[in-house]
Amino acid sequence: MARPITLFILPAADRAALEDFTRTGCRPVRAVRRAQALLALARGIGQQAAGQAAGLSRQTVSQVRQRYAAGGWQAALAEAPRSGGPQRFDGAQRAALTALACTPAPVGHGRWTLRLLADKAVELCLVDSISHETVGQVLKKTNCSPTASSTGAWGR
Repeated sequence: MARPITLFILPAADRAALEDFTRTGCRPVRAVRRAQALLALARGIGQQAAGQAAGLSRQTVSQVRQRYAAGGWQAALAEAPRSGGPQRFDGAQRAALTALACTPAPVGHGRWTLRLLADKAVELCLVDSISHETVGQVLKKTNCSPTASSTGAWGR
């Protein structure tokens, strides 16, 4: 049995703002789809159909509608905070780790390994603790390759 469609009223000022939002400027696609869903709801077609029209799930349309009711159209279009913890290492620590990887490898080693870098970073008190996987993730965002035969260090 289908649920009855609850009337969704969109004031003229909000409708104009949403229509303008979807038509002008360079906007994030997800925000435009949410605006399109609100406009579709205002036409009275229901959440499922509004979701299909905007390319969203019925649940997402429901959440957008609730956020609109709670805080207006700007709140409905805004991104919700994402899960996940804050970064454990700041920019200075990441830069120090990258600089360390660009130095000559320790005596007895032909090149840096991720484990060697992790151990040396803790030894030099650059970080309290760090895994070799995290070292790899930090260095992946740079052009530095600690396992290459040439790390870019001067005086090779």
